[in-house]
Amino acid sequence: MSDPVDDILSPPRCIADILALAANRPSVRCAVVHPCDAASLGGALAAADSGLIDPVLVGPEAKIRTVADAAGLDISPFELVPVEHSHAAADEACRLARDGKVGAIMKGSLHTDELLGAVVDRDNGLRTDRRMSHVFIFEVPDYPRLLLVSDAAIIIAPDLAAKRDIVQNAIDCAIALGILMPRVAVLAAVETVHPAMVATTDAASLAKMAHRGQIVGGLVDGPLAFDNAISPAAVATKHIVSEVAGCADVLIAPDIEAGNMIAKQLTYFSEALSAGIVVGARVPIILTSRADDTPTRLASCAAALLVAAHQRLKPPR
Repeated sequence: MSDPVDDILSPPRCIADILALAANRPSVRCAVVHPCDAASLGGALAAADSGLIDPVLVGPEAKIRTVADAAGLDISPFELVPVEHSHAAADEACRLARDGKVGAIMKGSLHTDELLGAVVDRDNGLRTDRRMSHVFIFEVPDYPRLLLVSDAAIIIAPDLAAKRDIVQNAIDCAIALGILMPRVAVLAAVETVHPAMVATTDAASLAKMAHRGQIVGGLVDGPLAFDNAISPAAVATKHIVSEVAGCADVLIAPDIEAGNMIAKQLTYFSEALSAGIVVGARVPIILTSRADDTPTRLASCAAALLVAAHQRLKPPR
C-alpha cells in the first residue's frame, strides 16, 4: 500500500481536504468503545456510511441494541463484540488493537479516563516508547493553512522529555495528513529566552533538539509568542528571522491549560472547524466529546484513518 502522503499534490488547507484525502483510502477497522448513547453510536455509523471506518462495536450487547432501536439505527452490518461493562469494553478494544484486528479506537459513552486507563496500562495497553498526546486539527477562518495544536487534553504539565514526544507526535500526525515538512512553533509568552521562564528554555531546547536530529520530520523553532507564530505582520514588526514564525502549521503549548485555552478560543471566538485524535499509541485514538457535532466526528475519523495508514508503514517505537 502506498503512503497516504504520496497521494498529495498540495498541502491540505481545510478540513474538507482531509476528508477528500481520506475518501481515497480504504476504511480503517475501528473499535468503537461502549457506544451506548445515540450520539456515539450514530457518529460511528455516520463515519461508516462515509467510508471512513469499519466499526467494531464493543460493549454490552443489550444496551447497544436498545440504543440502536430507539434511535432507528441499523447495526446489523457491523460486528458487535459483547462485554459486560465499559471497563471491559476498553480492555477488549486494546486487545483487538494489540492483536492487529483493528487499526484505530473510537471513544463511545464512557469517561475518557476510563478508556485511556486501559490504553496506558503497562501490561495490556497500547504504549510505545513515546508519551501519548492529543492533537487538535483546526480550520481557522482567514488562516491560509490547517493549524494543529498540541497538547490540550492529555499531558497536564509536560517536562522537556514529554514535550519532545508531543512535538514528534504532532509532526508525525501532520505528515500523515499531507503536511510534508510541518513548521512547528513552540509557544511561550515571549520570543526570547528568559532563564526564569521554563517555557522559553524548553522551547529553545526543543529547537536545538530538532537541529541535532533528536526530533525529525519538521522545522521547529521557539520560543515564539502566539502572534509571532501565526502573524507575518507581527514577525515583520519584531524583525524575527525564522522559517517558522508567521506561518506555523503546528502550535505546541507549554502546558495543558494554555493548550486547552487556545483550542477553545479558536473554536468559540474564531468559529474554527476542528478534529482531534490521540497519537503516540500503537493505533490512533478518536476521543469524541458529547459536544462534538457530526462534522467534527467525521473529520476526526478521517484524521485517524490517515494516521493509521501512515503508522502501518512507520509505526511509533
